[in-house]
Amino acid sequence: MAEILESIQLENNKDNVIDLFGSKAFNLTVMRKRLPKHVYNAMLAVMKEDKPLEKDVAEVVANAMKDWALEQGATHFTHWFQPLTGITAEKHDAFINPTDEGKVILEFSGKELVKGEPDASSFPSGGLRATFEARGYTAWDPTSFAFIKGTTLYIPTTFVSYTGEVLDKKTPLLRSMKALSDETIRILKLFGKDNIRKVTTTVGAEQEYFLVERDMYKKRKDLILTGRTLFGSPAPKGQELEDHYFGKIRGRVCSYMRDLDRELWAIGIPSKTRHNEVAPAQHELAPVFSTSNQAVDNNQLIMEFMKKVAYRHNLACLLHEKPFEGVNGSGKHNNWAMSTDTGENLLKPGAQPEENYQFLTFLTAIIEAVDRYPELMRITVASAGNDHRLGANEAPPAIVSVFLGEQLDNAIKHMTRGDAVTSEDIEIDTGVDVIPNFMKDKTDRNRTSPFAFTGNKFEFRMLGSNQSIADPNIVLNTIVAEVLGEYADILEKVEEDSFQEELKKLLTDRIMQHKRIIFNGNNYSDEWVLEAERRGLPNLKTTPEALNEYCSRKNVDLFVKHGIMSETEMLARREVYLEEYSKTLNIEVKTMLSMLHRQIIPACLTYAKDLGTIVSQKKALSIDAPSEEKLLKQVTALTEDLLNETEKLKAVDKKGNAIEDPYDQAVYFESEIIPQMAAVRAPADELETLVGEEYWPYPIYEDLLFYV
Repeated sequence: MAEILESIQLENNKDNVIDLFGSKAFNLTVMRKRLPKHVYNAMLAVMKEDKPLEKDVAEVVANAMKDWALEQGATHFTHWFQPLTGITAEKHDAFINPTDEGKVILEFSGKELVKGEPDASSFPSGGLRATFEARGYTAWDPTSFAFIKGTTLYIPTTFVSYTGEVLDKKTPLLRSMKALSDETIRILKLFGKDNIRKVTTTVGAEQEYFLVERDMYKKRKDLILTGRTLFGSPAPKGQELEDHYFGKIRGRVCSYMRDLDRELWAIGIPSKTRHNEVAPAQHELAPVFSTSNQAVDNNQLIMEFMKKVAYRHNLACLLHEKPFEGVNGSGKHNNWAMSTDTGENLLKPGAQPEENYQFLTFLTAIIEAVDRYPELMRITVASAGNDHRLGANEAPPAIVSVFLGEQLDNAIKHMTRGDAVTSEDIEIDTGVDVIPNFMKDKTDRNRTSPFAFTGNKFEFRMLGSNQSIADPNIVLNTIVAEVLGEYADILEKVEEDSFQEELKKLLTDRIMQHKRIIFNGNNYSDEWVLEAERRGLPNLKTTPEALNEYCSRKNVDLFVKHGIMSETEMLARREVYLEEYSKTLNIEVKTMLSMLHRQIIPACLTYAKDLGTIVSQKKALSIDAPSEEKLLKQVTALTEDLLNETEKLKAVDKKGNAIEDPYDQAVYFESEIIPQMAAVRAPADELETLVGEEYWPYPIYEDLLFYV
């Protein structure tokens, strides 16, 4: 029936996708139609060449943006920003201004477009802003398109404090993009490319998620309050048959995906690919590449619309990194590349990468950057939720390494040792006459690698599904800018006739120093953990371990040197992230205790009472009840264990909340709270398998994973 309804909906769908795409975005097409030519050209210079935005240009753009928004049905505007909460924030203001006659006029000035003033003290700041120091500023980011959502014009902005400290994720990202562009242009000039004015990093973030019945979701306090199931025994069927991955998309889910695509296309987000993922009820969406800045904005909107559209379909979208035990959690693959304003992908190897020294320069710089700053890479994906995934045979381990594949590995060996290159073209013959032969890719895909080269880009696979992609891209841009700047400092002093020789010498030397980070094998294996330790690669298994490295001297010096953040701003972020970790676990503990006292324990006691009644009734009739007595003993013993472990959880939680230092508290929560949560969960999950279905107070895994 669902497939029939879907077919009818598609038949009745008359909207043209081309007309739909970007229809609610104030993009270049709209600007070209609505702005005077000189203003449009000025905006192009701002967006394409990082030219300063003039006040008179902003005034004209604001008026055109207002008129367009009103035609789209908007009544309000908002400065849309990304504070350190990891999600977005907004405050809506109407376009209206009252007149003396008791009416209103609709106005929107350049000043209102460029600057806003939200309360800075109510967002996480790590002590940078106190309640009595509330003023903060949002500033328009003209490199990311404004868009309409509902009846509001959304204007992407940065967010800083009254005294100028960075309080968001967009500002450091824009700074990192500029740093990488500047250093990359220096390198390209050495290769005779003087016409390059800007280099952008482009990102495509694949987003994994779960869909469950909303009615079931509303019966699970843990899903509502924490995003994951704090209790739950495995379903009889999980992902062991591997039948869900790339399987047929159910009609109801496909309808959701189609609705989601249309919402995203309307605001200009190029949602491209959709499919079932490995775990039951798990799916993935992948967009086309955008500039890093736009990709970060787009990914925040993708997560928001996933939840919004799910609600319309009476579904709930789960974005937690590990919503269910026993099946794969959800990640977010950050595909990262570098492109010039002339359209050249700087990570495209070409037919003979071993002879492509421009490509080898960028490849070597990236390898060196990751080897010098693996702790920073790990920190960008650190969270309480993601700790459940990393290293769990479903996601890369906490050890950062680089996968190159056979072709690039051969190219590196050729450059450093002069070995013969053996990565010739290979044709795949399927053995079926009607199916044409095709060429084998030069590089395999290593799904276990944290940072893998995949043809013309690198794929950073460690991100959790619920995380902002801003931090990983800030770090990637900055560490690569640092190494490219060092290369430029050396090579700019080299005479032209010896450039090739000196370049090869430099690249060979750097590869030999940093080749330890290259690993093309199975990152899931125990052998790799031992090998990585032998190589001296850090293995920061938990979020507190990782965040402890955030403000190391080399990391602070790096960000300060490139103007990304000050040491004070970095210390503040470290405190914010540590507090977020502890607060997340504290919420989980309190949710656990609420479910235990109000749902699970009463259900177990009621079931035990009814079993006891049956035993008593049978004995009164001189009938043996060995099965009932055995079950009663099991339930009673497990309930007693559960009560004891619950009291221990209360005690450790109370002690943890009394710790004042953010790092010490995070370490305590990781070492004491998490194990005790597991100790509580064990008897509760076993009781779930024993207590009658009509007694159990909420939907179990079987219901959640297989009933959409």
